[in-house]
Amino acid sequence: MKWIAPVAVYLAVGLGLFLFRNAWSALLGFHLAIILSLLIAKPNLPIKILFTSSSKWILVSILLCAGSGIILYFFWDKVGVADDVSTHVEALGLNQSNWLVFIAYFTLSNPWIEEYFWRGYLGSTTTNFYISDFLYSGFHGFILMNKVPMDMVMYSMATLVVAGWFWRQIARENHGLLASVLGHMTADLSILLAVFLKI
Repeated sequence: MKWIAPVAVYLAVGLGLFLFRNAWSALLGFHLAIILSLLIAKPNLPIKILFTSSSKWILVSILLCAGSGIILYFFWDKVGVADDVSTHVEALGLNQSNWLVFIAYFTLSNPWIEEYFWRGYLGSTTTNFYISDFLYSGFHGFILMNKVPMDMVMYSMATLVVAGWFWRQIARENHGLLASVLGHMTADLSILLAVFLKI
């Protein structure tokens, strides 16, 4: 039954982006789908797992993930971001008046919800790649579609599979998710700020 949950998550993101064409609808629908799935499943996974990690792994996770936005910012032209990406973003309801609010909400809420869901509830202690690594990566394709070339979409999704695997390994080593959450938070913030500054 637990593998039905990602279907709801993908559906929520798809509806928000392609039917309602609104970034807030996609994000809030995504979070709602995850929270409802968890409330129905009632996983035996204490919330305190979100606040457990060693300082060493927190530092490693943050330092590695900070590079995401820095690379995007300095290699923006090489990535092949569409010239009209600002138009795409505005069409999704994001503009100068609410961009920073979106970034703040996304950065402060999304990593906690996602890490508990993908690395916690749907995670595994295997050191191999796992289905949740690919499912975590997959829905990002919706977000990147028509904004970067298809080869960059595929490259980004492959990178996100590795990121999901990496955060899962940190969680396995720590028996907790805090290092993964803070690394994820750093990546989200740096990437969104890079986009904000470039468009």
